[in-house]
Amino acid sequence: MAAPRRDTRGIVDAAGLLARVRFRRHEPAGPLRPYLEHYWLIDWDLPQPYVSHVVPHPCVNVVFQRFEGREPFGEVAGIGLGLFSQRLQGRGRVCGVQFRPGGFRPFAPGRAATDWTGRRVPLAEVFPGTDLDAVLGPDDERERVAALDAFLLRHGPRPDAQAGLAMALVDRIRRDRTIRRVGDFARAEGMSVRTVQRLFAEYVGVGPKWVILRYRVHDALERAESSPGTDWAALAADLGYADQAHLVRDFTATVGVPPTAYAQGVR
Repeated sequence: MAAPRRDTRGIVDAAGLLARVRFRRHEPAGPLRPYLEHYWLIDWDLPQPYVSHVVPHPCVNVVFQRFEGREPFGEVAGIGLGLFSQRLQGRGRVCGVQFRPGGFRPFAPGRAATDWTGRRVPLAEVFPGTDLDAVLGPDDERERVAALDAFLLRHGPRPDAQAGLAMALVDRIRRDRTIRRVGDFARAEGMSVRTVQRLFAEYVGVGPKWVILRYRVHDALERAESSPGTDWAALAADLGYADQAHLVRDFTATVGVPPTAYAQGVR
């Protein structure tokens, strides 16, 4: 990617979160850019608790965290299959690494991506000896970014052509909303459905159908945030749903409320 994304895709009530925390994205060092989406930094100092919610991307994250009253800790956060919620209170700081879908495997080549899916694994179990304070300690965020660069460069990446293929395939799904069926997608790529499914299991952590559906929900969530009076039937057709009811079902199952109720609540 040429630069970190500027959208708020996946963040539930993005305006509410951004009104309460300092949220920034940063570009990693050059050798890491093929594998990473970006770094994300959050700092907060809240007089009242706030619960944030995110519809996760099909990405692995490495997260360094410091919450008031707790010892700092780090995690490898696999792809979340449901809505992720985090209670924020007092003062705190998070420094995260969002990998591209398929981009984490070159840093942990011994394990299939599905090993991380739905799990949050202590960082010390995956990358022993990591200095948490080197990342979380500096108030200068440029120093935090440099520490993240140094941490990742110590652990890879190891060249892997299959990882590159997996990242390219997911990127096509993300950018092209005409991709709606795994069979059609596999044929267009000159691959069998089974080959695509195996590649996604090994390198992404979820299947291609799941990725297609998750990006649809992200699109619907962003539309609900930004466009009052959305024509949901028309949006369902644009996203490749057979009808509005299927969009409402997927949105409700993921976010917890129907899209119309969510849009009204946000406004």
